[in-house]
Amino acid sequence: MCGIVAYTGKRNAAPILIDGLRALEYRGYDSAGIFLSGNLEAKLPSKLVKAVGPVNNLASKITDAYSGTAGISHTRWATHGVPSKANAHPHSDESGKVWIVHNGIIENYKELKQALQTKGYKFASETDSEVVAHLIVDKLKRLKIEQAINQTLKELRGTYGLAIMYDKEPEKIFAARMGSPLVIGLGDGENFIASDPTPILRHTKNVIYMNDGEMAIITPDSHTIFNLDNVQVNREPDQIEWSVEEVQKGGYDHFMMKEMMEAPEVVKNTLRGRLLVEDGMAKLGGLESVKDRLRQIKRIIIVGCGTAYYSGLVGEYMLEEYAGIPVEVEVGSEFRYRKPVIDEGTAILAISQSGETADTLEAIREGKRKGALTIGIVNTVGSTIARDTDAGVYNHAGPEIGVASTKAFISQLTALALFTLYMGRQRQMSLVTGKKIAEELLDLPEKIKKILDSGNLANIKKIAEKYNKFEDFLYLGRKYNYAIAFEGALKLKEISYVHAEGCGAGEMKHGPIAMIDENFPTVAVALRDSVYEKMISNIQEIKARRGPVLAIGTEGDEELAKLADDVFYVPKTLEMLSPILSVIPLQFFAYYFAVLRGLNVDKPRNLAKSVTVE
Repeated sequence: MCGIVAYTGKRNAAPILIDGLRALEYRGYDSAGIFLSGNLEAKLPSKLVKAVGPVNNLASKITDAYSGTAGISHTRWATHGVPSKANAHPHSDESGKVWIVHNGIIENYKELKQALQTKGYKFASETDSEVVAHLIVDKLKRLKIEQAINQTLKELRGTYGLAIMYDKEPEKIFAARMGSPLVIGLGDGENFIASDPTPILRHTKNVIYMNDGEMAIITPDSHTIFNLDNVQVNREPDQIEWSVEEVQKGGYDHFMMKEMMEAPEVVKNTLRGRLLVEDGMAKLGGLESVKDRLRQIKRIIIVGCGTAYYSGLVGEYMLEEYAGIPVEVEVGSEFRYRKPVIDEGTAILAISQSGETADTLEAIREGKRKGALTIGIVNTVGSTIARDTDAGVYNHAGPEIGVASTKAFISQLTALALFTLYMGRQRQMSLVTGKKIAEELLDLPEKIKKILDSGNLANIKKIAEKYNKFEDFLYLGRKYNYAIAFEGALKLKEISYVHAEGCGAGEMKHGPIAMIDENFPTVAVALRDSVYEKMISNIQEIKARRGPVLAIGTEGDEELAKLADDVFYVPKTLEMLSPILSVIPLQFFAYYFAVLRGLNVDKPRNLAKSVTVE
């Protein structure tokens, strides 16, 4: 995997593809490649260029001589084989008849490869992807290109998003999807294929999201979609809501900084049109079709991965305390292997920024097989999870380019609060409680703005400078801020590559405290809430062992400053909403910590934004 861009039209394809790859670079970036088809009438030969490293390494090799009006390109996040020119996409057979770029994993590639090798086919890479090109060529001996691709797809096990070119039809691009997202962009005399809408946004806002088990053919003036039974599929295009400006840095040094600064607007957008303050209720149009079934739900299982999983842990506290519904939170990658007990009284709530997370998607499918109601909280309209769930809530956070999720996490917590209000008012929550939650939600953007004051950010940066020499950190939290300890630690290790681990503060005494000394700082989320006294005791235990302590506290808590070495304060809010505020200084702390070490916070090593492999 990771990012595909393809173009066919009247313009020179090379700069369009390179520009598109740059827009997708946040998804994965260890190598990149581009193939431009030839043109016999214009006497233009086909061109292939690959490079290891970021897209700029590839772009530096593209000169004016690299012209052509159709091509496919790819930026890679390695799964099979080390980053190298040989393993970079596009891949072809020895004859150069068929060229492919691929996202996903072909699980049965070894047996397919062995069968092809016995026929005399030679492989040039360590990848699982190359087998696709050879399979198609093998079938071209007896089939037309469309049939050869169709029959190849039927032999593949695993996941794929594919863009394919054939030397005999240089203006055509073939695409296929199974578990790895692809979108068709429709232009005027030109058409596109991409992993998501970001790289084609400057060219068109009309897109068609491909479904699993579909194959598409695009030319400059047409597009057709078929299922694997060769039945044509007709689907109206969607309009992308984002603007080009939203996927640009807007004057900030990094996308991560821009996206953290958008937090007040993110909360407003997630809430917009959804709060009935006087009624103490939430209006969630995406749940209207299943509202009667939701009233009968006896249990909710929240599934997510990484940051989305941690937002689910916060949601567990919200829903159990205010809606009175038993909740379990599961890591998406483990859920379906655990043989979970599911019935019609169970709802599966899937949380995913991209809406394409493979492990979370498989959890949804497992739930549906067993009769559960499936609900999604996703940020990407038209994504697979948005389409495969029975109902859902969109975050409306706008595009998030930084690999380490920040504003999407804020929007997930806000959406979970809305969902809690919605479910709670269906059940035991009183009007007074509902109004209080609704009013506090409306106040959050202004409270976030206080945290983002330039003086406060300068203070966080100063604290980051103080702690920048340390290589190990312990993060502590309890109750609603239990998950924030894990999320804060995740942010630091994602972009700084230092050891940081989250821990429930009550669990510290059962092992982690053994690590504490003067060289092992603790970041403690110690707000004035129902577990404040317990957190103070934990901080005292750390200080008794000479451990430095950075605390996140509630405005006005002067006692905390007497105990901790450093304190950053956030405004007071309802305990259930406090994680939305407490996580923000932890995001900025991680950001400044990494920047001070000279690291690229937008593109942390080894990570990809949208993980579409299991």
